[in-house]
Amino acid sequence: MTPADRDRFEKCLALAAQGATMGERAAARAAAERIARGAGLTFAEAAEGLRRRGQESAHRATRPPPPRRAYPWAQPKAPVTPITVEELLRQKAETEAWQKRSAAAADRRRKRERADQDAYVAEQRARQAERDRDWARTRTDPPAAPGDEA
Repeated sequence: MTPADRDRFEKCLALAAQGATMGERAAARAAAERIARGAGLTFAEAAEGLRRRGQESAHRATRPPPPRRAYPWAQPKAPVTPITVEELLRQKAETEAWQKRSAAAADRRRKRERADQDAYVAEQRARQAERDRDWARTRTDPPAAPGDEA
């Protein structure tokens, strides 16, 4: 009998025992007999198997589960040791030193970038000054007369 059949058989037996009316109980018993016949058992054999199975599960439920085996690589955890004030101060000093080194490196990087930018700006100003001088020269030179050709 499959677990689904066993479950249906058990429910039909319960209804046959506790049904509200005589007809309901008779129909439940007939359904239980059909389920047993479908499994190749008589009604009595199926009911006996269900009763035995219930006793086994009750016996199994009272037995404690076997103890869990630890994995071979599992090690007990080391006891926790509290951190001391000296250790906290050392960690804080180490962090501050790291922050100072990081800030100094960032300053050096910014100075190099700033020097490159200043050189670029100076070059652009020189070019612009040259263009301004050329423009001013063209404005102050008198225009050539129509007959003057050089």
